[in-house]
Amino acid sequence: MRSVTYSMNVSLDGYIVGPDGEFDWTAPDEEVFRFWIDEIREVGVHLLGRRLYETMLYWEAADQNASFDDSMLEWAALWNPLPKVVFSTTLSAVRGHARLASGGPAEEIERLRAEPGEGDIAIGGATLAAEVAAAGLIDEYRAVVYPVLVGGGIPFFPRSERRVDLELVETRPFGSGVVYLRYRVTR
Repeated sequence: MRSVTYSMNVSLDGYIVGPDGEFDWTAPDEEVFRFWIDEIREVGVHLLGRRLYETMLYWEAADQNASFDDSMLEWAALWNPLPKVVFSTTLSAVRGHARLASGGPAEEIERLRAEPGEGDIAIGGATLAAEVAAAGLIDEYRAVVYPVLVGGGIPFFPRSERRVDLELVETRPFGSGVVYLRYRVTR
């Protein structure tokens, strides 16, 4: 069965964006960017909320941006054809290899797990991840922790009324002080 993973950049104090919506502190160096390229190769479909979908539209025109280096073009070449499911109550259309979700996250995940397919079902966006976590459907949490305290904003981990036990699967420190943490949910 395909795993459901939740991966995001996160500040040391636990936020994916700061109080004013800024996330400039997540600009990866080459080493971290190569890591994200390797990570996206393991994804079969990406589920996104509206805000993250709109942020990631930046990559759609990568081939037309003369300032992109080879790794940025490599990322775009992997990201753009990747199937995406967008959860939004305000968008009426999406583009590229994205489609609007026809049901809630639990129904979409159940359908995707029943279909033949390779790669993880990746969740992007804290609001969407909170709903998926509340349904007990996240198999792995993957946090790329940046050495910065932003003091508030949108939390990586949703507020939950239930305990979730985790098993450390992998850690990876980067020269920049960024640390990758991968935890599997123990059931």
